[in-house]
Amino acid sequence: MCRLCSILFMITIRKITKQDNDNLATIIRSCLKEFGADKPGTVYYDESTDHLYELFSTPKSAYFVAELEGKILGGAGIFPSDGLPQDTCELVKMYLIAEYRRSGIGAALMNQCLATAKEVGFNAIYLETLPELKRAISVYEKFNFTYLNGPLGNTGHHGCSVWMIRTL
Repeated sequence: MCRLCSILFMITIRKITKQDNDNLATIIRSCLKEFGADKPGTVYYDESTDHLYELFSTPKSAYFVAELEGKILGGAGIFPSDGLPQDTCELVKMYLIAEYRRSGIGAALMNQCLATAKEVGFNAIYLETLPELKRAISVYEKFNFTYLNGPLGNTGHHGCSVWMIRTL
């Protein structure tokens, strides 16, 4: 079994705690910087990126952290963003540190988000991203997200130019 495959068995996927805020903000911003996507109008400059635990206390939202032996590797969440249809949530802040990409951890986070969205009553999940995040886009395509011609709702992330949705 490959090293990354065996690591997947040791990963914990759990709900966010307040103590995770700083680590997750650092991971999110470093990922965006790595891909040249640290632009205004993205979560890079969003104040809520520093306060994810508080943000995800919103009803019908959830944020999940991938952890290995006490080290945070990344996370992903769902959020009932302003202006979306009542039955639609947004997939938000899905980021992993570089050495753990392509290990199945992203898929585990995605599956947790999809299952939770369905559990709390959503029928669709929407996302916004940037063309620079090609690897992420290919993951979304594998999870049957389809492209939209424009944004839904009022996420405040006017810097994003790729919009996708998936029925649950």
